[in-house]
Amino acid sequence: MRVTRAAICGSDLHLYHGLMPDTRIGHTFGHEFVGVVDEVGPTVQNLQVGDRVMVPFNIFCGSCWYCARGLYSNCHNVNPNATAVGGIYGYSHTCGGYDGGQAEYVRVPLADVGPVTIPDWMDDDDAVLLTDALATGYFGAQLGDIAGGDVVVVFGAGPVGLYAALSSWLMGAGRVIVVDHLDYRLEKARTFAHAETLNFTEVGDVVLHLKRDTGFLGADVAIDAVGAEADGNFLQHVTTAKFKLQGGSPVALNWAIDSVRKGGTISVMGAYGPLFSAVKFGDAMNKGLTLRMNQCPVKRQWPRLFEHVRQGYIKPADIVTHRVPLEHIAEAYHMFSAKLDDCIKTLVLPSAA
Repeated sequence: MRVTRAAICGSDLHLYHGLMPDTRIGHTFGHEFVGVVDEVGPTVQNLQVGDRVMVPFNIFCGSCWYCARGLYSNCHNVNPNATAVGGIYGYSHTCGGYDGGQAEYVRVPLADVGPVTIPDWMDDDDAVLLTDALATGYFGAQLGDIAGGDVVVVFGAGPVGLYAALSSWLMGAGRVIVVDHLDYRLEKARTFAHAETLNFTEVGDVVLHLKRDTGFLGADVAIDAVGAEADGNFLQHVTTAKFKLQGGSPVALNWAIDSVRKGGTISVMGAYGPLFSAVKFGDAMNKGLTLRMNQCPVKRQWPRLFEHVRQGYIKPADIVTHRVPLEHIAEAYHMFSAKLDDCIKTLVLPSAA
């Protein structure tokens, strides 16, 4: 496939910062991409050269026990490490070793199963965001099992958090609160996702603040859209980022456990490495919480999301802040990692496009 749009994802930073094991020299990153079919193998029947296609970040066979149940992200046939995770483009050999789409061309295996043609009415900028970020945010709200009028708190105002907050309204939320520490991202949460916001650096205790703000019950649903890159606790951040003693800083997830009400639900969309993380599981157990999580089965979300986009309920590309040529991708990673120039979402434009 000739890539026309790719994107840098927050989970790519886990590779960039060394939090995913078995990330090998020469591996091509990138699991969000769309493009044009350039060549097909002899058994491909559903696509032909010239088709404009979008590719879910999951690689899946479509026929195993998990795929038969729509659990495409848990496919058992596409990754030697299948007991840990399914196949993912550009996400280390832990996830199958498939090269990703931050490139001019990308090999797309099982082409009759994953990719679909992009609808004529959808542009590439919107389509590329449905390959992971929007689908994952929407899935995160789904896993929250939101009931009418629920208070939903979203930790993280990156792309997935913004989409999760907006999707929460579509599922009946009565209040949506987004927690982050970067003012420009919180402003986007207010204007794009129509959410209340909380800058955790401006309060002494974020959990106590959220408890007070919810009548000392806590939120009904908490969505962790941060994962392994969480700031907020210096010791846990150092043990993760510097010494690699954890599979990710669990700050956001622990805040979710502490700030949700007893009997509430936590949805985990933030990506963590497969190593130990100091999660407050005892508190979750004693509060009777429901914890739901998975890598998003992207293709399962597309029928609903296509309609939401077509009807104008969601304009995915509204969160895009930067467009960078592929040859400048190193600078783009630095900008995104260091949160420079109010960067929220970066699209990568290959010269072959």
